[in-house]
Amino acid sequence: MANKPAIPKGTRDFGPKTMARRNYIFNSIKKVFELHGFNPIETPAMELRETLLGKYGDEGDKLIFNVLNNGDFLAGKDISQSQSAQLVSEIAEKALRYDLTVPFARFVVQNRNEIQFPFKRYQIQPVWRADRPQKGRYREFYQCDVDIIGSDSLSNEVDLICIVDEVFTRLNLPEISIKINNRKVLEGIAEVIGASAQLTSLTIALDKLDKMPVEAVEEEMLRNGIAQEAVEKLRPLLALKGANALKMQFLRSFLADSQIGQKGLDEVQYVLDHAETLKINSLVFDVTLARGLSYYTGA
Repeated sequence: MANKPAIPKGTRDFGPKTMARRNYIFNSIKKVFELHGFNPIETPAMELRETLLGKYGDEGDKLIFNVLNNGDFLAGKDISQSQSAQLVSEIAEKALRYDLTVPFARFVVQNRNEIQFPFKRYQIQPVWRADRPQKGRYREFYQCDVDIIGSDSLSNEVDLICIVDEVFTRLNLPEISIKINNRKVLEGIAEVIGASAQLTSLTIALDKLDKMPVEAVEEEMLRNGIAQEAVEKLRPLLALKGANALKMQFLRSFLADSQIGQKGLDEVQYVLDHAETLKINSLVFDVTLARGLSYYTGA
């Protein structure tokens, strides 16, 4: 019996009806990006593995799709499991891009003499992750990135929030929340609870709060070397609710002894104040919003 046609798990076909809808969404996003002065770029589907590795943490590195070099590099080799990791670097010099941020950084370094700073770019392209396929989580999906490089002005953060708010308004999706946090606030929290050395483990665990119960997140923290006392000190923040002003008031006290934490709160307050002036009411300060990626430094 002939095999039925199939596609790899975690990928999708897009028919004409879906394409029409998707193109409408992408075109709406592009218009907003360009109105705010951003220009498009594209980068290759493949990057050198050395460019990608070490940028996403241990968990992220495991989800990178490696691309085998041409030729049968395994011919005649008796390979044990312990040798497989080392072998990958010999038989796969390239990998499919995991996100658009690291390729963008590589693009800027390679083209720094040809571009003007601050450089405002947007990029809408597919990325690939060797993740377990599940509802709403695919191995191939699109990202819509918009970034400013070459300026540390906090007004850029406000501009990016305006862009997100405007995109959802154009798509007639008013009932949304834009969540914001700051890496410096997370560093301050780690410092105050005595877990500065486990900042990466802390943020990776916090990043899973929208996918796992609080109890499971706490268990992961303990498994990753965060002390029981630190986890207990963190609990009031995991349950922190209310208006942005109330959260800021609580955190000013909680982070009273952390200079980096206070600086992060100052940056958050700047963004909140300017968003309020611009009548962006969808902005929510969420202290549990975290990304485990080490290239985050601020908002």
